[in-house]
Amino acid sequence: MTTEAIKKLRKLTGAGVMDCKRALEDAGGDVEAAVRLIHERGLIKAEKKGERKTGAGLIESYIHNERVGVLLELRCETDFVARAGAFRNLAHELAMQIAAMNPENLESLLNQPYIKDESITVSELIKRAIVSLGENIKIERFCRYEI
Repeated sequence: MTTEAIKKLRKLTGAGVMDCKRALEDAGGDVEAAVRLIHERGLIKAEKKGERKTGAGLIESYIHNERVGVLLELRCETDFVARAGAFRNLAHELAMQIAAMNPENLESLLNQPYIKDESITVSELIKRAIVSLGENIKIERFCRYEI
């Protein structure tokens, strides 16, 4: 296990240095296996954070070709995370997802394949952000308008 392998794994997953190191050790140096381990462990961490209260967040708006509009309320635990670039980017990505895929409700949105990587669902995208940012994140509500 080298520093380069840890850096590569960190770039691929966004996980912390120590999490990457442990995953590589547990995977015997196999980067692909380590990626799977990090995602499995991350989902467990995300589920544990799922009960925590989300008292902060932001409202994201997105207009596509002046014909489709989306308002999204995305919640997190603290104002610090709500101002973070990664959280703001997640809100924008989710608003674009809603504009493109027109989900009927929150459950159908969470089960949709993510438009930029169809190998994961929107729910998995949010869980990855939870692991990366270290706070519970949830979509409170959204609305989509189309002319």
